[in-house]
Amino acid sequence: MALTLHAADWIELFLHFLLLSLLAVGGAITTAPDMHRFLVTQQAWLTDAQFTSAIALAQAAPGPNVLFVALMGWSVGVNAAGGAALGPASWPLGLLGVAVSLTAILIPSSTLAYVAGRWAHQRRDWRSVKAFKQGLAPIVIALLVATGWLLIAAHDEPAQDWPLWALGAFTTLAVWKTRWHLLWLLGAGALLGSLGWV
Repeated sequence: MALTLHAADWIELFLHFLLLSLLAVGGAITTAPDMHRFLVTQQAWLTDAQFTSAIALAQAAPGPNVLFVALMGWSVGVNAAGGAALGPASWPLGLLGVAVSLTAILIPSSTLAYVAGRWAHQRRDWRSVKAFKQGLAPIVIALLVATGWLLIAAHDEPAQDWPLWALGAFTTLAVWKTRWHLLWLLGAGALLGSLGWV
């Protein structure tokens, strides 16, 4: 995929991710639906395949799951350079995409989390602080469900994708009703995917 990005486009990417950073309650992954809307649907800077591959690769790799933002920035930059077919010639813009997207997503949320965390810890016995923490739980859960829905629905082949929907429903119930460690569920999903069952 080849596209042309001007300085204003890079600034728009930076500002959009800057705003998303402040909405990333529960982690950057909770903002994936809006990232998809912006990067794939609105701007057409990424394809659906590039978007879902970035999330899948970052989730499978060890380390923080915010790496998917770097992969999306990399893909936007490589696409702006003329596509992956150019090889190392596309890397400078790929690295620019990584820097723009990661800087924008990390700085505001990290600063806010640090300041708010210190403030809330000092006032952890306040009734309002306890209520706020309890009120955030359903929001985080809803954003994670929306992200899962987006990843499953991206295939757009309902007749063939019923195993994905079944796995998504099973995993949701397992997380909700059992104390199974999430790594076991991730491992099971990876195994089913590697076998081609989902």
